[in-house]
Amino acid sequence: MTDSSSLVIRNGSSPAVVHTDVLLVGGGIMSATLGALVKNLEPSWSISLFERLAEPAKESSDPWNNAGTGHSALCELNYTPQRPDGTIDVSKAIKVNQQFQLSRQFWSHGVTQGFLGDPRTFINAVPHVSFARGEADAAYLKARHEALVDNPLFEGIQYIDDRDDIARRLPLMSAGRSDDEKLALNWSEGGTDVDFGSLTRQLLEHLGQSGAELHYNHEVRNLKQNSDSTWTVLVKDTTTGKKTRVNARFVFVGAGGGALHLLQKSGIPEIRGFGGFPVSGQFLKTTNADLAKGHHAKVYGKPPVGAPPMSVPHLDTRVVDGQLSLMFGPYAGFSPRFLKAGNLTDLPRSIRPNNLFSMLGVGMNSMPLTVYLIKELLKSRSQRVESLREFAPSIEGDDFELITAGQRVQTIRRNGASGTLEFGTCTVSHADGTIAGLLGASPGASTAVAAMVDVLESCFPDRLAAWRPRLVDMMPSYGTDLMQDTTLLSDLRRWSDKTLRLTEERELS
Repeated sequence: MTDSSSLVIRNGSSPAVVHTDVLLVGGGIMSATLGALVKNLEPSWSISLFERLAEPAKESSDPWNNAGTGHSALCELNYTPQRPDGTIDVSKAIKVNQQFQLSRQFWSHGVTQGFLGDPRTFINAVPHVSFARGEADAAYLKARHEALVDNPLFEGIQYIDDRDDIARRLPLMSAGRSDDEKLALNWSEGGTDVDFGSLTRQLLEHLGQSGAELHYNHEVRNLKQNSDSTWTVLVKDTTTGKKTRVNARFVFVGAGGGALHLLQKSGIPEIRGFGGFPVSGQFLKTTNADLAKGHHAKVYGKPPVGAPPMSVPHLDTRVVDGQLSLMFGPYAGFSPRFLKAGNLTDLPRSIRPNNLFSMLGVGMNSMPLTVYLIKELLKSRSQRVESLREFAPSIEGDDFELITAGQRVQTIRRNGASGTLEFGTCTVSHADGTIAGLLGASPGASTAVAAMVDVLESCFPDRLAAWRPRLVDMMPSYGTDLMQDTTLLSDLRRWSDKTLRLTEERELS
């Protein structure tokens, strides 16, 4: 970490200008990942990171601000929607799975090269499970299994509806259920739980040791492009109030919900029409050892009617700082803040003439979502516990505490004269490749490597040919469709399982 007093060089009453090749806004998993990639590709480039909070990974990357699911589409039912004719659309699942394969490979590379530590400090093997109750939803899971079972990316996925087998695998969820209730599972052994906070801190520690300047308690207040295409970024030290102007050749805005405001301030035409819809969330959490040991899986159900995809209910094994715990949720809510540590004015300040109709259009067309959020906000603690008991009937709510998760800002994109609410992540970059930012939420952190590779491809197309050997060294499937190269997929899966110590964990469980 750079001492804040060394950052500002006074020149009269005006802040001096300092220079950097790459400026990263935000101390979360996205900036950390991009910084690590750039440092591997161009070791001589200078990198400066600015985070408004006192520590990195305290917003969405914090382990208690997300569910820690290594999103690989093994269990998330919103990635495998059912078409009107009853067939299953698996295209999104295939895309997300391939993206997560890049993350696994890059993290494995980090372990072998020593810039990531013991993989059990950030990733652990946990089965991923889709859960259905009732005949109709069980039939959907059966059709989903049939659509995925022969796909090499989903090798080993099982359809299970035998009650004894379900009770053996999920004892906590089976206890107290009626024998007449129809249950079904899609079970995947290859799932993971990821502590993105630990992962982020390790990547940033590597960056700092490699010469990058990491500035905490520093808030980016404004940015403007110069005539030579570089950027002047105004940064404020929130502990002293001092301001600095930083000249950067390339800027990445990885500020989570705060990215929209900064991209709007940049004035790039590509951000016109974009808006943001903030959604907050809460989880029930327990560190009760007996409960945690009785449930070893991440189990995802079907969302309520009108609920956004990020509100799919799930009961999760978590491994944070070596401690087992369980989380259930999320319970959606609404706050106008764009960051957990943001301001109540974040939403109104994001409204501009160029996105007004986009946001109004979404507001008029999202009544089911509005009704859902109102119902969620009005839920009492007992109603939240009752939702948990639909997953695990024998659980008593006294063992669980309610925690507030990270703030998510869903992307609103212009669609004709109106707008569309999107539940995913997207990168926005200037045509000249000098600035880029990330908008949106899930699958987010899990696909950070793929998202940051997309930033590199969009912003540095002239360097890709020279970078390609190094990118392949870090991520051997880079540029390859793993659906078409099953031998490579199998080899890489075994390699990353071993390197990340996932195989030995499965054997122990």
